[in-house]
Amino acid sequence: MLPLIKTYIPPREILMPKIEEVLYSGYIAQGEVVENFERKFEEFIGSGHTLSLNSGTAALHIALILAGVKEGDEVISTAMTAEPTNVAIKMVGAKVRWADVDYETGNISAKAIENAINDKTKAIIVVDYAGTPVDVKNIQEISLKYNIPVIEDAAHALGTTYNGKKTGNHFPFTVFSFQAIKHLTTIDGGALHIQDKVLYEKGKLIRWFGLDKKLARLENDIQIQGYKYHMNNVNATIGLVQLETIEQLLQKYRNIGKYLDLKLNGLPGLETVVHYPDSESSYWLYTLKVDRRDDFVKMMADNGFMASEIHKRNDFHTYLNDYPTEMPNLDKFYSRLVHIPCGWWVTIEDCDKMIELIKKGW
Repeated sequence: MLPLIKTYIPPREILMPKIEEVLYSGYIAQGEVVENFERKFEEFIGSGHTLSLNSGTAALHIALILAGVKEGDEVISTAMTAEPTNVAIKMVGAKVRWADVDYETGNISAKAIENAINDKTKAIIVVDYAGTPVDVKNIQEISLKYNIPVIEDAAHALGTTYNGKKTGNHFPFTVFSFQAIKHLTTIDGGALHIQDKVLYEKGKLIRWFGLDKKLARLENDIQIQGYKYHMNNVNATIGLVQLETIEQLLQKYRNIGKYLDLKLNGLPGLETVVHYPDSESSYWLYTLKVDRRDDFVKMMADNGFMASEIHKRNDFHTYLNDYPTEMPNLDKFYSRLVHIPCGWWVTIEDCDKMIELIKKGW
C-alpha cells in the first residue's frame, strides 16, 4: 500500500556521525546546537526570529500568550485542521470562534473571519491546510483594519510561498511543526517564528520556566509564567542535517503535486484545489474533492493506494465547539475531502497509475 505520509530521514552515513558527536559531547540539552539550528532556520525563512521548541503545540501556546490572549477572550479559528490548533486556544483559557472556509481551498475564509469579529476577539489563527497558503493579502488587510494579530499555523506549510516570500514572512507569529511526519522532522519538535525582536526575547523566557538563560541561575528573578518547552541539542542536530537538503526535498513534493494538478484537473467526479493568486503550495498532502468518497477510498485501497480525509473537523469535538456555527462551505468541502499520496516517496509512475485508476471511475 502506497502511504499518504512517510517520514524522510537523511542517509545513515550523513546523520549518524552528527548524532553520535552530540550524544557524546557531554551536552545534550538546549545549547549551542539549538542556537545554530535557529539561526539556520531564520536564513531559510528570510526574516524574523526563530524560537525552537519541543512541539508545534508549544509554539501555538506561546504565540497566543505573546498575542495577549487571556482567559475569557475569543480566538477566531478554523475547524478544518488538526486538533492542536484549537486545543492550544483552550490552553490559555480562551474560547474558539469558528469561521467558515473557502470551498475552493479548504482554508479559512477572509470574509468569514471579518464576519466573526466581535469585541472579545483577541487573535485570529489561520491554517495553511495541506500546505495550501491562506488568502494572505485579504487576511493581512483585516488584521490591520481591526488591529487583531494573526497567528499562522504553518505546520503543513514549510516552504510555501506567497508573492515570492516563504511562509513565516507574512504575519507576526508563524508556527511550524517538526513532528515525525512533517517535511522537516526533528523526530518531535516545532518552532515559533516571530517578527518582533522584543516579543521574541519574551518568548525565550516563556520557553524556559520564565528564566533568562543569559543569566546565572542564582541571578534570575522569575517575573512571568514559563514552561519547559525548549528543544534539545539532539533534536536540533537532526534538524540541522535536514535543513542541508530541505529545498530539494520540498521540490519533490511540489513536482508530484503539480503533476497531479495537471493530470487530474477537469476529470469527472472530482475537483482539485484552486490556489490563491501569487501563491505556491508545499503539497504536504494532496487534496481532492470527490463524489462518493467512500467508494473512491475503497477503489484506491483495492489497488494499493491509501486515500483518506485524515483529519476530523474540529467542531465535531464537544470540547472545542464553544460556539456551534453554521459553516455551509465546510460542510460541502468536508463531505468530499480526500487525500491521495504525494511526496518524496511517490514516483511519476505511481502518479500515472493513480490517474488511470481515477479515470476509470469508482
